[in-house]
Amino acid sequence: MNTPSIDPIDARIIELLQKDGRLPYRQIAEELDIPASSARYRVQRLEESGILQIVGIANPMRIGFDRMAIVGIRTRPGTARSVCQALAALPETSYVIVTSGQYDVMAEVICKNTDDYTDLINDRLHHIDGVLSTESFFVLEVGKLAYGWGVGNPPTLSDVLANDIEINE
Repeated sequence: MNTPSIDPIDARIIELLQKDGRLPYRQIAEELDIPASSARYRVQRLEESGILQIVGIANPMRIGFDRMAIVGIRTRPGTARSVCQALAALPETSYVIVTSGQYDVMAEVICKNTDDYTDLINDRLHHIDGVLSTESFFVLEVGKLAYGWGVGNPPTLSDVLANDIEINE
């Protein structure tokens, strides 16, 4: 696998954008003492290479979603990847991973309410070819939700909630 490399300026740009994804190129340039055109070029290159994705992150509990769970899924041998793909297509899944250990696949699901969650598990998830069984772990509280792998120390969801920082969609 050919992993793109980043230099210290790229890493600092990523760190700045993790703190504020709407930071103007001009401010990035001032912070790093580089021309604004270089900041713009570097951000575009990071996005095009798949290293950086700038998105708005909404807190699901503040926009009407009441049920969040991690679901451990046991699959028939040889079907974990296809089950993972089927789950990834569901709008309720926020991440889906093939794992080792007790479960073959794990997924985070976010639903409006308990009825929607029950329908998802009983009427759709259990009918995916290859699914043998599931175990659900309801999220009671989020201690940390961060997207800052590898550079800097971006604010966690706890920081955002504690400081009542507005999250834009």
